[in-house]
This record gives sequence, C-alpha cells and structure tokens, in this order.
Amino acid sequence: MRLLVAGLACVLAPVAGAGAVPVPSLAGFEDAIHHWRNVHGDAYPRYAPDQVASIADNILRYQRTDGGWVENQDPARILDDAEKARVQAEATKSGGSFDNRNIYTQLDYLATAYAITGDARYRDGSLKGIAFTLTQQIPACGGWPHTVPATQSYHPHITIADDVTAGVLGTLRKIVSDTRRYAFVDTALRARVQAAIDAGDACLLRLQVRQGDTPAGWAGQYDARTLQPAQGRRFELPSIAAQETVGVVRYLMSIPDPSPAVVAAVDGAVDWLRRVEITGWRIETFQAPAEQFQYHRSTQDRRLVADPSATGLWARFYDVKDNSVVLATRDSRRVARYEDIPRERRTGYEWYGSWPRRLLSQEYPQWKASRPATP
Repeated sequence: MRLLVAGLACVLAPVAGAGAVPVPSLAGFEDAIHHWRNVHGDAYPRYAPDQVASIADNILRYQRTDGGWVENQDPARILDDAEKARVQAEATKSGGSFDNRNIYTQLDYLATAYAITGDARYRDGSLKGIAFTLTQQIPACGGWPHTVPATQSYHPHITIADDVTAGVLGTLRKIVSDTRRYAFVDTALRARVQAAIDAGDACLLRLQVRQGDTPAGWAGQYDARTLQPAQGRRFELPSIAAQETVGVVRYLMSIPDPSPAVVAAVDGAVDWLRRVEITGWRIETFQAPAEQFQYHRSTQDRRLVADPSATGLWARFYDVKDNSVVLATRDSRRVARYEDIPRERRTGYEWYGSWPRRLLSQEYPQWKASRPATP
C-alpha cells in the first residue's frame, strides 16, 4: 500500500501556522460503504484511514467532469488498473447524486486533504464540488434534489431523506465558518455559499408539515413545484418520515443563534416525535433460511412483537393527516401489518427504529438548557 505523502509527519503538518489538522474521518462515507458492501461483499483491499492522499486520489478519480460524484462507492477501496480505467470512463459523465450523504462528504474530505498535504488538486476538486452543489440548489424553495440528471421519477424532488438537504446545509455552514480549512474559498464564493444557506434554511421551515395549526415533522421528499410531500421509491409513499425529521432537527439545532422561527420548528418537531412514539411493541429479529435478494442477502427475518414494557420505538413513516403508520410493498401498495411486507423489504429496509431516542433524551434537553430564557 502506498504511504501517505511525506509520511505521518504530513498528517500533522500545520496549516497557515494554526497548528495540526487531524486526519479526516471516513465516518461520513459509512452509508456509501455499507451499500457498496451489500452488493459486492467486503473481501477487498482498502487503504488505512491515515492514508489520506491515497483516499483523496480515489475521490478525485470518481469525481465527474462537472464536479459531482456517483453514489455508494467506498473511497478507501484499492483499485486495480482495470477498475481505474472503468472509473476514469465513468468520470467523463456529468451529474451526480446527493443520496446516502454523497457529494458534500467528498468535497469536505478533499478540503481537509488539501489542508494536510498542500496538494492543489484536492483544493480544486473541493471547489468543483462546491460549485456543483450550489448549481443544483432548487430555486423554487432552496432544497436539493436526490440525483441529477434524473433517471427515476423521485430524483428531481426536494429531498430530505438520507440527510440530503440538511447534510448539504451542514457542510455549507462549515465552508463559511471553518475559515482555516476553507481558507481557499474567496469572498465572492463565500457570499454565494451564505446565500444558499439562507435559502435552504428558509426552505426547511417552509416544508415542515403542519397538522392543522400544529407543526409536525418533515417528509422524505417534496414535489419541487407544489412543495407537497411526494413519493420516493415505490415503497416510500408520501408521508412524514421520523428518521428524516431527526436529521433536520439536529441540523436546525446546530444553527448558532437560531431565530424564533427555527426554535419553534425544533420544538414542534420534537413534540410530534413524542406524540408518535410507539409503546407496547418491539421488533424481534430471528434466524431464517438464507435468501439472496438483488440488493442484499438475508439470513434473518423480523417481526413486530407485543410487549407491554416496550418503549422507544418509532415507525419510519407516518400518515400526514392522522399519524397512522405507513407501510408499503415494492408495488406501492399500502399494507396494514408489518408481516404483509414481503421479506425482501422487511429485512432490507428499516420500517421501525429508535432514531429519535438520543435526540429526545439528551440532545434536545441540552439544547433547550443552552437557550436563553424567554422573557
């Protein structure tokens, strides 16, 4: 394996006299790596996390001509010559996907790689990623699409799912606040980034679902014209998404000196999450005959089990009007019971989870305690 340029000393190199820049984490790529391994397995060679230059070189190889990236790649995978040729051919295309925490994760990694190595290629790759991201902001509201160019009906929607819009906004905030790593962003570009943040924040507040006069959570996707909750994949019906709501709330709580509108949005979403918590039921996983599906292999199955003592469970999707649980099959048929979902989707998708638990028990109370008292 190729060592980090100039060895470990390079990892600890000072930037603009401001001390050492830590090795960038691969945590932002966990979702992409998980999807890659679901299809290809995990028996392949990888660079170590401290081989920053090698990983950054991979990220540049995958970057498309206009600055985007295709989703679900492992940036630490060691490519042979044939794979490098295939990736190079793919990189001549345009567009990319913000799905599964993509694009903003790559451009942020490259910014750190530049701070560590001084390799101008990484700076330029990050700038291309920033330019692509700003270009793809949807003017009608200020959110971001799933994928461009669109090849599926849901790709042009304003996308909240998988931290698309909130994740982009979080990274844009790093660009304007982390002037050390992003010192290469000039004043004009920084102003464009700030304008995109302002529009995106306003978009999130505008898209929060309201049930009567009461704010609730956020849908996974919204029609870019009507701004109404829209269908994602065929089994993702228009609904309020609990997991996605948690991501938006965490982003809104990260805003320094939030406006009263932001505070009200957070409070409303937290109240909704508390209202829709499921008690008296838990998910049980059990062994089942092995079965290979298109996107994953399953050796287990899941069922919903009554348990009077159980708490801390949420459905992935809730009806926008009555908060009933929304479950569906791959043919877009809404079903009433968890067992009515075929095993492929039951084991290949998280229909129930505990996503809000830490937010409600720790993060939100700490955030509220840090806020100035209301007169």
